[in-house]
Amino acid sequence: MSANTMAVNRITASSAPPPPKTSLTSQPTPTSLPLRSIPGSYGLPLLGPLVDRLNYSWFQGPQTFFKKQIEKNQSTVFRTNVPPSFPFFLVNPNVVAVLDCKSFAHMFDMEIIEKKNILVGDFMPSTKFTGDRRVCAYLDPSEPKHQQLKNFTMDMLKRSSTVWIPTLTSLLDTMWDNIESQLASGPVSYVVPIQKFHFAFLSRCIAGADPQNSPDMAENGYLYMDRWLALQILPTVPINAFQPLVEIFLHSFPYPYFLVSRDYNKLYEFIQKEGKEVIERGQTEFNLSREDAIHNLLFTLGFNAFGGFLIFFLSLLSTLESDKTGVQEKLRNEVREKAGSSGLSFGTVKEMELVQSFVYETLRLNPPVPLQYGRARKDFELSSHDSVFEVKKGELLCGFQPLVMKDPNVFDDPETFVADRFTKEKGKELLNYLYWSNGPQTGETSASNKQCAAKDFVPLTAALFLAHLFLRYDSVTIAGTSFSAVEKAKN
Repeated sequence: MSANTMAVNRITASSAPPPPKTSLTSQPTPTSLPLRSIPGSYGLPLLGPLVDRLNYSWFQGPQTFFKKQIEKNQSTVFRTNVPPSFPFFLVNPNVVAVLDCKSFAHMFDMEIIEKKNILVGDFMPSTKFTGDRRVCAYLDPSEPKHQQLKNFTMDMLKRSSTVWIPTLTSLLDTMWDNIESQLASGPVSYVVPIQKFHFAFLSRCIAGADPQNSPDMAENGYLYMDRWLALQILPTVPINAFQPLVEIFLHSFPYPYFLVSRDYNKLYEFIQKEGKEVIERGQTEFNLSREDAIHNLLFTLGFNAFGGFLIFFLSLLSTLESDKTGVQEKLRNEVREKAGSSGLSFGTVKEMELVQSFVYETLRLNPPVPLQYGRARKDFELSSHDSVFEVKKGELLCGFQPLVMKDPNVFDDPETFVADRFTKEKGKELLNYLYWSNGPQTGETSASNKQCAAKDFVPLTAALFLAHLFLRYDSVTIAGTSFSAVEKAKN
């Protein structure tokens, strides 16, 4: 067994979540904090949700919307509304916002929180987008099928370990070669190249399906994924441009599946033909139907992996562009010290403390999935840093992670990107509060919880991306979403 395989076996091993490592996420004793009614209001029927929707999506944006309500209510826990809402959504927009690390951590306790059909809140896209079935992301761990599908997903990731790094480096070399060949003519946008790279990389590693075997998929597969994803989440995504047209035409009703049925059918046929080995394993080893295996594989590939990785890698490059501290030189020096002679592996990347910290800090400030939801399974007491609140069975909790991850009770200078924040002993302790993956970075993914199956693969792959970048280049110059110059490594 290779060292890479052993490393990935360790990070994908199923086990029950460990107990919290500090008192921050522990339930307080009844007398330790004052009991307080949850502040805030849902407003008048129809009008209240509409006003909150416009503030959230247009006038203020999510970050300001939640910040203003924290100030107004003098609490990080309060009642409010989140999109989508009136007029054509059959959803309840009422939520209890939990916006500090301590209150947000309750979302990971499966004894008190239910995760059924709340991936994007009370709104759920039509199951027609997923083959007329509820895929794993919409299932609660208490549902028997969740265990089958979660174990299937973790197995896919585990088995991909032998091809993960060679596939990544090979496709990145191709991407960089293409970008370099165009730089002589001016800046080159990285948005499409990154999407094509991710589609090819994830298809090959997760599904064993090579887009190069289908000229249409090689050229357009990422577009089919983009459109299929967009129509499902568009009602909940804030868009500042072209208002009020966006609110009238894009945020007022859910989108029908037929608009992207042709795209999804092409993706289905591609996976069905090229991913036969993974599909058969789902049937024989996890007792899934062929349809369940294909549609869940597509959702994992498209919604979880492609969508999540794409957003995160764009954030990584944006962070490199905005840095004024000279972090590229520090990253380059560490990468070449740790991997210059032995090459890239999961092992060598794990030794790159600054690279990993840079990745974690990007996840802290720009998590790929900004909102997490959970429904109260029963009445319980929820604690913030300064109060205890009574939550009733059935109430929907909502956490906006970019704000939760700026909790000043946990993170020093929380608004600032600090590249080495997660280094040394203090940095490792802070990983207990890095909540980008529906659980802490120090938690364990298992079939009994909803923590992201790729919780360890995502930061490791991002670290590999940065390491590959600084083995190949001494520096890169980024302007907006384009590369304007690259300085190749000197031999």
